[in-house]
Amino acid sequence: MKSYLLLSDGTRLEGDLQGCICSAYGEIVFNTGMTGYQEIVTDPSYYGQIVVLTYPMIGNYGTDLSFDQSKKIQVKGLVVKSLNDYDEAFLNYLKSNEIPVLANIDTRHLTKHIRNKGAMQSQIVMDEPMDFNTLPMVEPVYEVTTTSSYLRGEGSYKVAVLDFGIKEGILKQLERLDVQLKVFPANATIEAILSYEPDGLFLSNGPGNPADLSEIIANVKVLSEKIPTFGICLGHQLLGLAYGANTEKLLFGHRGSNQPVKDLLRDQIVVTSQNHGYGIEIESLENTELELTHINVNDGSVEGFRHKRLPIFSVQYHPEASPGPDDSHYLFTAFQRLMEVSHDQ
Repeated sequence: MKSYLLLSDGTRLEGDLQGCICSAYGEIVFNTGMTGYQEIVTDPSYYGQIVVLTYPMIGNYGTDLSFDQSKKIQVKGLVVKSLNDYDEAFLNYLKSNEIPVLANIDTRHLTKHIRNKGAMQSQIVMDEPMDFNTLPMVEPVYEVTTTSSYLRGEGSYKVAVLDFGIKEGILKQLERLDVQLKVFPANATIEAILSYEPDGLFLSNGPGNPADLSEIIANVKVLSEKIPTFGICLGHQLLGLAYGANTEKLLFGHRGSNQPVKDLLRDQIVVTSQNHGYGIEIESLENTELELTHINVNDGSVEGFRHKRLPIFSVQYHPEASPGPDDSHYLFTAFQRLMEVSHDQ
């Protein structure tokens, strides 16, 4: 069925609607990964977005429930060049979750447009579009966080996990450490978290603008001053805000499993998996107690920092890489060592 992708800057592209015969709206972003389409659509950091997949052939190896990063599909829609679906498994997966796919779009041309103009609001429509000024606004973290606390794994150390939209792959990677996890909702109280008597605090990935989460930022500051802390993605940004840095919305963000990052402490380049539209302003670190530890090779943006006095560190990317390379798994080991050192003191 002929349908259209409409961007808020007036761009209109015609494609073929597949999967769910329905409309969708949300911020349009692109992902440069060659594989991992199922992990992408189930990543809570994509909540509410329409995702352009730049690799031209999607769906060619089917689906498997073990690839899911959350309990449901999080994207609002997909835009692809070609959906060459293996046994129609991926298409049926999207259709059963009422996710439209707009195919036969020149996704590389569209990606260049987003890179030049920036991420913006978009719609996949069959007929009459909605007014972009009337699209509903939501606080995405509270749409994807767990509704109640739960335990996972066994080990010598206890880690409190603040769930801002955590991926299953991250939880599995944490479980490989000598830890028990207790996963808390994003709005969990300081008292509830401290009553668990954790040896470490993990701040997860998630969607949305970190500066909108003022109450969570205040909680993060109090907790991280008491507990060894590791933050990633949104958790990294919240830590930065808690300690006096500023965040900014990037023109088009970093999304893909092939982002090069330099670890300044190890003097080593790692390839990382990323999914974020906001970042820490590098100049804002100067008047804080935060020390730059990782930097993006492509654009020089902040990819990691550590506190100069406290056992706190964070990175902007997804170190478990679901999907992506395992170059950054060493960070989980570093987190366990941080807990061990703090425990022995």
